Amino acid sequence: MEENEDLNDEGLENQNGSQDTLTKVTGMYKDWFLDYASYVILERAVPAIEDGFKPVQRRIMHSLKELDDGRYNKVANVVGHTMQYHPHGDASIADAMVQIGQKDLLIDTQGNWGNILTGDGAAASRYIEARLSKFGLEVVFSPKITEWQLSYDGRKKEPVSLPVKFPLLLAQGAEGIAVGLSTRVLPHNFNELIDASIKHLKGQRFQIFPDFPTAGIIDVTNYNEGMRGGKIRVRAKISTFDKNTLVINEIPYGTNTSSLIDSILKANDKGKIKVKKIEDNTAAEVEILVHLPSGISPDKTIDALYAFTACESSISPLGCIIEDNKPLFIGVKEMLKRSTDYTVELLKAELEIQLRELEEQWHFASLERIFIENRIYRDIEEEETWEGVISAIDKGLKPFTENLKRAVTEDDIVRLTEIRIKRISKFDLEKAQQLLDSLDERIAQTKHHLEHLVDYAIDYFKELKKKYGKGRERKSEIKVFDDIEATKVVIRNTKLYVNREEGFVGTSLKKDEYVTDCSDIDDIIVFTKIGEMMITKVDSKTFVGKNIIHVAVFKKKDNRTIYNMVYKDGRGGPSYIKRFNVTSITRDKTYNLTSGKANSDVLYFSANPNGEAEVITVLLRQSGSIKKLKWDIDFADVLIKGRGSKGNIVTKYPVKRIELKEKGLSTLKPRKIWFDEIVGRLNVDGRGELLGDFKAEDLLLVIDQKGMVKTILPELLARFSDDMIVLEKWNPKKPISIVHYEGEKDRFYIKRFLIENPGKEELVISEHPKSYLELVSTDWRPVIEIEFPKPRGKDAKPNQQVDVESFITVKGIKALGNQLTAEKIKNINILESLPFEEPETRPTNEIEVVDEESISNTDNSIDSKDEGSDQTTLF
Repeated sequence: MEENEDLNDEGLENQNGSQDTLTKVTGMYKDWFLDYASYVILERAVPAIEDGFKPVQRRIMHSLKELDDGRYNKVANVVGHTMQYHPHGDASIADAMVQIGQKDLLIDTQGNWGNILTGDGAAASRYIEARLSKFGLEVVFSPKITEWQLSYDGRKKEPVSLPVKFPLLLAQGAEGIAVGLSTRVLPHNFNELIDASIKHLKGQRFQIFPDFPTAGIIDVTNYNEGMRGGKIRVRAKISTFDKNTLVINEIPYGTNTSSLIDSILKANDKGKIKVKKIEDNTAAEVEILVHLPSGISPDKTIDALYAFTACESSISPLGCIIEDNKPLFIGVKEMLKRSTDYTVELLKAELEIQLRELEEQWHFASLERIFIENRIYRDIEEEETWEGVISAIDKGLKPFTENLKRAVTEDDIVRLTEIRIKRISKFDLEKAQQLLDSLDERIAQTKHHLEHLVDYAIDYFKELKKKYGKGRERKSEIKVFDDIEATKVVIRNTKLYVNREEGFVGTSLKKDEYVTDCSDIDDIIVFTKIGEMMITKVDSKTFVGKNIIHVAVFKKKDNRTIYNMVYKDGRGGPSYIKRFNVTSITRDKTYNLTSGKANSDVLYFSANPNGEAEVITVLLRQSGSIKKLKWDIDFADVLIKGRGSKGNIVTKYPVKRIELKEKGLSTLKPRKIWFDEIVGRLNVDGRGELLGDFKAEDLLLVIDQKGMVKTILPELLARFSDDMIVLEKWNPKKPISIVHYEGEKDRFYIKRFLIENPGKEELVISEHPKSYLELVSTDWRPVIEIEFPKPRGKDAKPNQQVDVESFITVKGIKALGNQLTAEKIKNINILESLPFEEPETRPTNEIEVVDEESISNTDNSIDSKDEGSDQTTLF
């Protein structure tokens, strides 16, 4: 051990004989970095939990208070005044003040203070003006309970922290990068913070989530109370203006219209999306029009904007604050609890000061009354010394001081001597008593508040919400987001080629065979003649194996694409037939679709995007005594299994060739589709409400509150508006019944119709501004009930039931319909429909898809045995 210590002191000698000296840091250098880090953390970057301010913000607010006379001050003047307290440049102060002003809470601004929506900066500080807002004046300042300290040069006094009686840190949010740590507290809604504070004071549970001034849509599933490791996803609000135009009305927090448009243009340049042009009409509100080329799906483009542009981003909060001159990592709920408890302490301190002041007023008012009412001032007329005057007054007061709240001091007597003769001569006993009674009431009220401090704090928060909460409703909509797969929404911006013989695929093989359009983030699936399969990333040129028989863009988790295959198992081995899908694999790994024997050969192969099962003709070579050299096989008779399954034996004899005899229909069961109302998207995973079993030709019926009716394909990328009222599988034979108010005729009408143009969006009410859709029914025989208003002094007309089927026949979609009634209507309700038996449809011959994950290892072991009971020999 001693040797090691000696080596550390003298240096370490390496094998080459050179010496590396370890020099210990001493003196000033030892502490400088820690001092600097502490300074940046405590004095610049991280806000204090007590008032939610960083030092520069606190000094700005203090300066505004000192300059406050009700009028606006030039920001340049405020900045100059703040420099008395803040030992840094004017630019940093001006920037910090603009940030406070843009949050529209503490500072009442005038002039061009910039625009957080467009990213435009504020005008120079000499051109813009500011003053404290009414909210700021009421909540932030209370000099009597403020703790003060000397400014950096010792010439002024500044607050250690401002007595903020509100969770200001959570309302404004805060960001800062210090040395060794950072903070990011997201802004929250003003009214929700007050509600949460009240719940905390009542001992109830509460939750708070961010609310951003740029609005947008947010997913707070993983917020984690704003602590390390949490995440919020934010999205722009995008809607379809028409079939070729999208409109963005709200943008994600942390972006502006300029950066958002730039990200869209970059994605367009890279070929991820296709955009014709972009118009930015943003003024007081965001409006960005994204014009699309004809033939581009608006729904798919919306998903692509979220996947490839700044229309969606993630924000990682990090709750770090300063408490007791130390950084502390806590969540937003704990921040709110501490802030609320601190507010209660401040309110208590104010009440205690108020009580002392009221008691002092009551004490002196009582002394003054005794002094004047009992004419004690006459006792000092004959006194020649000051001590005598004091003594005479003290002696005169003693008989009347029994009911005072405290003893009379010399200072009290001195104050009595300062009362002017004019006031003594105009003294009104009744008014003096009224003043004392008023002070008694206020003292009792203050004591009551102190005894019921929590109730007083709750009332305080309620009053804040009543005075300042109007217009501060939540801006950001909270939703659960669906996960967007980039490969499903990316525009196919390049072309894929293949050299089948040499075994190369890629985007640079332009002299070879064209396969399909693809994107640079796609995976491709390749099958070779020897029965091998590989999935690899799209690249300029990739070797996958010679004699390629099939190549295509691979869709992950796709159990609708079925591969039909016949192969020879090794040299001279039997031939097998199999059907399988490929849902998930390891990229760039070679998979054997045969048993892996040498000289295996694929005799027939087809890829079927919807599980089609064709009929093939097998032709054998003439060999020995074989009588049947030709026969047909229908792939519909073969079960769909995993890719590892060996399959069923076709024949033991050599196959000459296999020919396609007849194209087939899908053998897959209709696909079950659900609608997840939480995320507003279709899915096949069983989330939400089951809409039904859908075949390739089936459509969805969509009706919204505006009276727009359309039928669409049940694509999983389809998007639905928030005012959608009907979403179901469309039955072309079932009439749709609606009750609508016709604005021009000022009457309710009822109509029944069938959709005549599937795929076309049509308005089923009139375009009059007063027209609206009252109710919709897609039942076969609906029944409605009409409620009539009660006239004055008369009995109400009994409710009327209407059998819609009997009331009106099925007419055209543009028909007005029949008038429901000429009388005034109070309500229209839908009742239980009349019974109806729908004609049964003829079942189809369907084979269920078996995912490869459901195939157990025993399947492969059975298939690898001798032709036996588990295998079907087709010849």
